[in-house]
Amino acid sequence: MLFRSKETLISGDKKTPIVYFVLPCYNEVEGLNHTADVLRQKMTQLINESLIDSRSRVLFVDDGSHDGTWELIEKIHASDANLFGGVKLAHNRGHQNALYAGLMAAYSAGCDAAISMDADLQDDVDASDEMIKQFSEQHCEIVYGVRSSREKDTWFKRNTANLFYSVFAWMGAETISNHADYRLMGKASLEALSQYREVNLFLRGIVPTLGFKTGKVYYKRGIREAGESKYPLKKMIAFAIEGITSFSTKPLKFVTSIGVLSILVGLGMLIYVIVSVFTNHAVIGWGSMMCSLWLIGGFLMLSLGIVGEYVGKIYLETKQRPRYYVETSL
Repeated sequence: MLFRSKETLISGDKKTPIVYFVLPCYNEVEGLNHTADVLRQKMTQLINESLIDSRSRVLFVDDGSHDGTWELIEKIHASDANLFGGVKLAHNRGHQNALYAGLMAAYSAGCDAAISMDADLQDDVDASDEMIKQFSEQHCEIVYGVRSSREKDTWFKRNTANLFYSVFAWMGAETISNHADYRLMGKASLEALSQYREVNLFLRGIVPTLGFKTGKVYYKRGIREAGESKYPLKKMIAFAIEGITSFSTKPLKFVTSIGVLSILVGLGMLIYVIVSVFTNHAVIGWGSMMCSLWLIGGFLMLSLGIVGEYVGKIYLETKQRPRYYVETSL
């Protein structure tokens, strides 16, 4: 059980923030006990150093796991109900929705700040000390955990990650390079985040647009203690596409540009065919086929691009489907 002294409680009520650690979980039964033990020690240290209030908690969010993760969360909660809590989603809704559900649960519970991190503890939990200090002392409403290096990543993952951040910036969207979802958000930024109603969430793109005073904490990412990664190549590609299409209509503009280029090429082919006819170098049927192919294809792509511009704007404005349903909470 977590020790909470009377002195800490009094001090916490007056000076220290109530901080919730929010951890989305999907099939994490192999490593969750270790995660709970590490966070129990960390919370004890933070409370004893008067960095956080004794009412601070760890909140596990089960994203529709099917390996007994929720049953294990219930056991962890039973071991210390004041420290550990849980939110169970009725169905698997993806990492971003699970993270959002946990942040909103922490906000509704009255926390002063919430720290989101992965349940595998690859993010350095000790970096949270500096996050909390920047929040309390420097009044940073959002503090980003940024990887200091990617030396432990494979060559492919390191370079594709750098490419993603470059493309994302080129698309005109705001993002923090080498930052995933390890961050602290204060009550004001959580309230602002709660106003975002879109279903296809990409928090790495949304949070930087909130504004507020921000800070950064650099850390070295560790290795997974147990279980396997929930982000294979297929999911990483889908995640990248989701992020880009959620924050930019440039792909649609690119299609429009290709359509215009096709029309120009078609006109060029038309001029070439006319010249070929007058110079007796024309091949029967070839000219009409090529002109038809380029001109019709170009017009079709241009039309799709123009319609896509409007569909894209409507798409960004009207995503109102429910994100998730909370089955139960602890």
